[in-house]
Amino acid sequence: MASTAPDYFRPEDGFVLTHLLIVRDVDRSREFYQRVLGAAVVREREPAILRFHNSYLVINNEGGPTDDKPDVWAQAPSEPDRLSAAMNVRVTDVQAVYDLWRSRGGQFLTEPKDHGVEIRCYLRDPDGYLIEVGQGTGILAE
Repeated sequence: MASTAPDYFRPEDGFVLTHLLIVRDVDRSREFYQRVLGAAVVREREPAILRFHNSYLVINNEGGPTDDKPDVWAQAPSEPDRLSAAMNVRVTDVQAVYDLWRSRGGQFLTEPKDHGVEIRCYLRDPDGYLIEVGQGTGILAE
């Protein structure tokens, strides 16, 4: 996995894609992503911004509408077993990442499973967001 990321605040080539997570407790979620996944904290809160290898996570509280999104409520997943979004993390050695993140307190749904074209496993963050960790073993060859 690459460890460098473009500058979040001043993208070199026009934009930087990030993933926004709406959470119930910013401090708890920031600590999880820092401790378990090894993300680097760029900004502590309001919102929290973490660099995660070659991308960023923005972590913010639940809340009501704002002037630029007047009919939108920000809410963490209410049912963690109903999937509407997930992060996919592609790695070169899924077993090594699984072992490392488990040693840091990550709780996986299963151990890595071989599906022929990829090996993958899943864990949840404190708000129930699903994180897929996968290693391609031929998925682009089909």
